[in-house]
Amino acid sequence: MAFLPNLANMSFLQQPSLRRYIHVCTALNKVQSGRYKPTPKRTFRLTYEMANPPHYIAHRKSWNSWNTSNIVDGKRPAETALEDIFIRRFMTGTWHNLFISEIIIKRQHNLVRIAGIIQRSIHPSKIYFLTGYTEEVLSRWLQSPVKIEIVTAHRDETLYKYI
Repeated sequence: MAFLPNLANMSFLQQPSLRRYIHVCTALNKVQSGRYKPTPKRTFRLTYEMANPPHYIAHRKSWNSWNTSNIVDGKRPAETALEDIFIRRFMTGTWHNLFISEIIIKRQHNLVRIAGIIQRSIHPSKIYFLTGYTEEVLSRWLQSPVKIEIVTAHRDETLYKYI
């Protein structure tokens, strides 16, 4: 056993750049998440946002949350992410089955702007009520002013393609 070096005295192994690790599993380069599975008779409707795969973010499509808390030394990144999740769930619950696009959340200073496309299936007075109710409740919960920007459209107008 004299031909084996003494590993305790080898300080070069302590440097992270000189270590080599063995990977025994195969590399799985499956790009599966964020993509929609085609149906046999091509009956699934996609909007333009849904039709673009995730690697086209910032090229063909945009982010669904706009804030500056995720940059280096940003304030409250975890709280902002939780608030975005809460806002999306509150909006889909309050505006039940009305949104035909993604809910876009933009934060500018202390103002929270929520945008989206809803379908024209309810009376405009109910849309005005839901807008005021949502702005008031969310601004009380989030303790910052909230502005709702809603556009109405028919579901067929947002169709991009069938898969």
